[in-house]
Amino acid sequence: MKKLRIPLLLALSLCLSCTPSGDPNQIVLRVSSWGGAGDDSDFDKLVKQFYRDFEKENPGVKVRQELIPGGGSEYVHKMMLNFVAGAEPDIMIVDASSAALFINNGVLADLTKLDKGSDFDISDYFPNVLNIGRRGNALYTIPSDFTPMVMYYNKELFDAAGVPYPKAGWNFKDFQETATKLTDQGKNQHGFVFSNWMPGWVMWLWNNGADVLSKDGKQATGYLDSPKSVETITYLRDLVLKHNVAPSFSQVASTGVDPFANGEAAMTVSGHWAMIGYKNAPKKDGKPAIDWTKLGVVELPHNTPHSNTVMYAAGYGITSRCKQKELAWKLINRWTSYSHQLPYNKSGIAVSARKDVAAELAKDPVDQQFLKLIPTARPPAGSRVEGYELVETLGAKAMDSVLADRNSNVSEILSRTAKRIDLEFAKRQ
Repeated sequence: MKKLRIPLLLALSLCLSCTPSGDPNQIVLRVSSWGGAGDDSDFDKLVKQFYRDFEKENPGVKVRQELIPGGGSEYVHKMMLNFVAGAEPDIMIVDASSAALFINNGVLADLTKLDKGSDFDISDYFPNVLNIGRRGNALYTIPSDFTPMVMYYNKELFDAAGVPYPKAGWNFKDFQETATKLTDQGKNQHGFVFSNWMPGWVMWLWNNGADVLSKDGKQATGYLDSPKSVETITYLRDLVLKHNVAPSFSQVASTGVDPFANGEAAMTVSGHWAMIGYKNAPKKDGKPAIDWTKLGVVELPHNTPHSNTVMYAAGYGITSRCKQKELAWKLINRWTSYSHQLPYNKSGIAVSARKDVAAELAKDPVDQQFLKLIPTARPPAGSRVEGYELVETLGAKAMDSVLADRNSNVSEILSRTAKRIDLEFAKRQ
């Protein structure tokens, strides 16, 4: 385990603030996740009821839910501070994008040592999703839900333009031609909307035979700035600034709305969570901007033998210093069971990591397309590479520089970024 440092006074304050209180005979299971204070939504009520039912089934046990506001890197930072201070929870939700940090530093316990006599079956889960938390024969997280990133398209705009719907197997050239046909400046309509969120565009690199880091995750030079990477980023820049098939960031910012959700862009890349917003699309001319029955999903275009996508997942882990590991495993095993995951996943925000639940809830064509894309989904690099959030931050800054000028020197920008990443990674060794 690597040596982690935080200021002594902060560590002491964390320890003091998390010291259990109340009945000394009561067993308290602390469960941490990201998010703000609970509300009265159906989802929040479901979670609370689950904990109360678990307490009734296990007299003397109290489940304490601890929600960390901010999410993302803030949650990761606070969880690591708690671990160093000896104030970590018993169970924590682990995002695939930062799983490496917790697994590699001994924060999480090997769950295979706890799975004795339970009805847990790894075959219930999508293998590539389950493997996010696997290291050799050890398993550190049980996935709850996830989403592959997909290409959404608005069939209504395709029909109006007389353009055939995209099909599996399309390539970058096909995509550009399709987006061009769907772009109509007079109607303020674009064929595509591009967002500078690296977790949402890294797959374009993969689908052109490029990557961000070496296979061991230690080097960006020669990968992020490779000829194929330069070709890919140049292609994305030209979609926006030369071919004008996607609105510029300033155009999107000036309207304050998502062009795809507003019916002004024919295609976009996003995850399963976007479906909730699309189902409640804003009104336009008296009707929803997106007709739910006209929403399509297809694999990302690719110049490689098959399309690649990334999947973002959340899973449950038990901290290595948890004193009630068997009880914590009992809670996780119950929570990830079919009977509890079915109602939990009905919100539609993600795909259940359980194959049986995912199949039962995939009742419309859009969900069914998601299931077809799962086998080619890859975990984010952060599931294996510590500190990958730095790469995503610098990658987004590089893309900003690329998109600032239609004649930007993409090779120079990526080379400079790759060297910066390598330098920062070297400091952490």
